Amino acid sequence: MVSLPLNPHRYRFQRIDHSFTTEEAITNLGSLKFSQSNRMPDPKDASRVVTTTTTTTFSMAKEMARSVCQKFLEARFIESVDGKTDFTSKSSVWQLTPKGVHILERFCNRNGITQDHVRSLISSNRNPRQLVILEREPDSDKLNNDKATVEIIFRRFVGSKANSDASGSDSDSLHEFSKCDVGVRMIRERKIGDRIYPYTFTGKATVDWLMDCCTMVDKRETYEVANNFIENGLMAPIEMYGRNSQFVASKSAIYYVTLHGERIAGWVTSPEGSINGESIGGKVREGSARDSNGNRMAVIIRDPALRLLFREFLKESHCEENLSFYLDVKEFLNSYHAAKKASPTPKVEVIRETLAAAYSRFSRLDKPDV
Repeated sequence: MVSLPLNPHRYRFQRIDHSFTTEEAITNLGSLKFSQSNRMPDPKDASRVVTTTTTTTFSMAKEMARSVCQKFLEARFIESVDGKTDFTSKSSVWQLTPKGVHILERFCNRNGITQDHVRSLISSNRNPRQLVILEREPDSDKLNNDKATVEIIFRRFVGSKANSDASGSDSDSLHEFSKCDVGVRMIRERKIGDRIYPYTFTGKATVDWLMDCCTMVDKRETYEVANNFIENGLMAPIEMYGRNSQFVASKSAIYYVTLHGERIAGWVTSPEGSINGESIGGKVREGSARDSNGNRMAVIIRDPALRLLFREFLKESHCEENLSFYLDVKEFLNSYHAAKKASPTPKVEVIRETLAAAYSRFSRLDKPDV
């Protein structure tokens, strides 16, 4: 996306800003270039810093490029403006989804990218700025599925109040949810048999919201998260449609928010007296008020649920990059100590890689947007 011009394109009688065609995307992927600058001390003079720029060029066959574009589409990063679901037509026009714009913004902020055409897109009204940043295990990259984290994601999923203004949640739209600060679309009352079920939604709407409003790129992860909702008693299938314990991602699978789920979402007062659902640690520990900020930060960094909430708070304060930099440095120090422990006298290659990683992180501080 950074290397594409993202110029306006015409579709029928409409002007689509920040867009690109299939041919432009495939051609760009065919000769993709990455440039990385590393600052390291001069081996001959430690007081001098040498900057080395490495440019890597990828040569990608057209079919491979087409396959990569299809992955972007499946991850909900891009969408067709003319209803296309594949990249067979060279003239098809594509644009970034709100999710894709937000992902691009995070990448640019992290790497200090300031091109005008990218910044123009990021500052547009297509940027949702409310994407749920899912915390992952650092070693395996798997989603954290502890109870507290699952409950926080569920609160974002159903919203602070039921999103039942729409006529329904059975749309066939590829990109269903453009605003991530409201929950999944629900039907206020659904009559099934002789019973009326309040605030129901489909399995398809569940997958659409999770794919559009969270940082996941594979639908299999939406099934994992939805199953966590069911296992924790936050939502349940309507009995008439079977009591299958496994989540079903279809229009015919109807789910509702349980009473426990309503309490967790803050729709009703919880037994603990909280109505906003953000308290995840129970009562405050005695003496915690005397804890230092450093101790509190350590607790937040270790706990994925607290880290998710803290990241959202920093995003609202326009300083999320501070947490990202802190985690980067922490990861670097862990790698450094692991390498030092593995061998008292590390190899030259290990030393060079460690120095390059350190200077790479330091270089980001020179960027105006970081």
